[in-house]
Amino acid sequence: MSEPARQPLPDKPPQSMVDAVLKGNTLRVYVYALKKRKVGVREVQRALLMSNPSLAQYHLNKLRELGLVAENNGEYEILNEVKVDVMRDFLRVGTLIVPRFIFYAAFFTVFAGYLTYLAVPYFQAVPILEWFAGLILASAAVFWYEAQRAWRSAPSP
Repeated sequence: MSEPARQPLPDKPPQSMVDAVLKGNTLRVYVYALKKRKVGVREVQRALLMSNPSLAQYHLNKLRELGLVAENNGEYEILNEVKVDVMRDFLRVGTLIVPRFIFYAAFFTVFAGYLTYLAVPYFQAVPILEWFAGLILASAAVFWYEAQRAWRSAPSP
């Protein structure tokens, strides 16, 4: 028995068109669909506290016209993941959407702690180690600040 033919995924729409359309509630619907993978009209309406299902349907249809979602038996599934201007500083890890600065901040924090732990006995003999550890710790603080700032500016579904 032969396998059914799969339809090729549509090409990604131009970035300028995506940036123009993905704003406000449409962006909220897109982010919610990214997190959930498959969504229904009523589910979107309830989760995003929209006034009626037709409003959710309208925004899902805008996403479908862009080629970002596909409808299958009343459920919408993400086809293409695009980076909207607001979402460029974020990565998707499974169903989580996290600021990319989190990874840098965690790395520099662990590195600063490890360096400090190893270098404490040598701080008197080699004073530059104190400056180096301080610089790495300051870098970690900057990355944590940027991650927190990006998190607050993220569109929430």
